[in-house]
Amino acid sequence: MSDTPKQLKLGLFIQSTGHHAAAWRHPETATLQSHNVRYYQQLAKTAERGKFDLMFLADDLAVPLPYKSALTDRYGKLEPLTLLSNLAAVTEHIGLAATFSTTFNEPYHAARKFASLDHISDGRAAWNVVTSALNDEAHNFGQDEILDHELRYERADEFFQVASGLWDSWDEDAVQADKESGEYFDLDKVHVLNHQGTFFSVQGPLNVARPVQGRPVIIQAGSSGTGQQFAAKNADVVFTVQNQLDSAKKFYKQVKELAEANGRSRDDIKIMPGLFPIIGDTQEEAEANYQQLQQLVDRKIGTALLGGVFDNIDLSGYGDDEPFPELQEAGGTRSRFQLVMETARREGLTVREVYLRFASARGHLTVIGTPEQIADQMEVWLREEAADGFNIMPPYMPGGLDSFVEKIIPVLQRRGLFRTEYEGGTLRENLGLRRPASRYARQESGVDA
Repeated sequence: MSDTPKQLKLGLFIQSTGHHAAAWRHPETATLQSHNVRYYQQLAKTAERGKFDLMFLADDLAVPLPYKSALTDRYGKLEPLTLLSNLAAVTEHIGLAATFSTTFNEPYHAARKFASLDHISDGRAAWNVVTSALNDEAHNFGQDEILDHELRYERADEFFQVASGLWDSWDEDAVQADKESGEYFDLDKVHVLNHQGTFFSVQGPLNVARPVQGRPVIIQAGSSGTGQQFAAKNADVVFTVQNQLDSAKKFYKQVKELAEANGRSRDDIKIMPGLFPIIGDTQEEAEANYQQLQQLVDRKIGTALLGGVFDNIDLSGYGDDEPFPELQEAGGTRSRFQLVMETARREGLTVREVYLRFASARGHLTVIGTPEQIADQMEVWLREEAADGFNIMPPYMPGGLDSFVEKIIPVLQRRGLFRTEYEGGTLRENLGLRRPASRYARQESGVDA
């Protein structure tokens, strides 16, 4: 393949034992580490050694009770912002991304917490904006059911606009600390938001200085039409579930064009699908590694995982070898529901085939092969404008991450597809993203806010 000046952006999507549903049963997996901060510190250092742009922690706000199972390790995890504040102290370059719900929080909380993380990390904070999707989460916040999909995104949009306004509360030079005059800060350079909206009433200003990056890097992980609109308007990075090159190219083109329609540049938003790599020194070894994991999947956990996607639709009444049933959307994550149903229809999959596939990559791109073969696929997606990079999902931990850093990163670097050193000091600089100006600076210069 010919040389290309464009390089991949890479995120590490962390699950404590790995992304395969049966990862904790793998003989090389470190179990009982989900609450061990030293374990996460080691993962962060490994990812930084591999020059990853960022590490990403998902989060949810419930244990799904109807599908509670002793077969999975997914229900216990540390709160992401607390953990990332610790990891900021033992890393220097890698971005630190946390999931934070707009449905079960307030914008002032989000603005304050992420501004604080950005200062603690010297400009490496990122916020994965989610609306939450499951009734189990609603039940923990005094609600009978989750808000309607469209209403959640309306709330999320206003939530984000409030948080963005709060981040601009303080001009860069507002704090003078003038010992002679006795004036600590210039009142004219501190701005009261006074937001009155449909969902929120927020006075401001924020009690934390403007983030180092202007605002944290904003990540959006939904692929529905509404999610794409939100991303095109607000996001810097899109984490998406894409497993077919043609559909990924279509998604990439759509989001970039939507960004332009919102007055942004195509380069202002990075598309980073999930990638689930199974690595072997030979193709045969990689296939064997995959089957080793697949054979550890129990039917109960396989169908339970699917039930969570479909917001607790019970699949226990369907036989493993029956065709996957036609199901009606009943909540949950809309884009993931559509992906699973479309894949099952297109390939004529049985119930077992669907839950086994979902137990591994949860619908994300799975590449099984040698380091060179996996790098080939990544390069094709970059060149074909299906992705600007990938969110790497190691099947088991820490070995899956170690293998990626030791075997695939060097191949990408030799091809000129990935950095050998970090380019900047902040996450925005490393991702090639502009630092946003304050809305008040834009107003003074005559540019629309």
